[in-house]
Amino acid sequence: MESEPKSREITALIDHDVYSASGTFIGQVEDLKLDLDTEAVTGLALGNINEELFRDYVADRRGIIVPYRWVRSVGDIVIVNDTIDRLKESDDGNNDTVE
Repeated sequence: MESEPKSREITALIDHDVYSASGTFIGQVEDLKLDLDTEAVTGLALGNINEELFRDYVADRRGIIVPYRWVRSVGDIVIVNDTIDRLKESDDGNNDTVE
């Protein structure tokens, strides 16, 4: 049985809801950030973001890019590390940041 082409696997992420590991809704995958040299996904461009969570980080509410290294699981939904939840709790600026 042949596997699907990588382009189909990549586009399959579009429109997936993204949640933190603790269950907080983060947003919805609208696009992907790719490194063309390594042919790897480096980030998820999220829209329809949780405005309450990102109120202090995203002024125009258009979206965010979550580093792909934060992704823990991909299935019917995408689960990312709780780092995003901790951004809301911390004011020290020493955590990874969303772009």
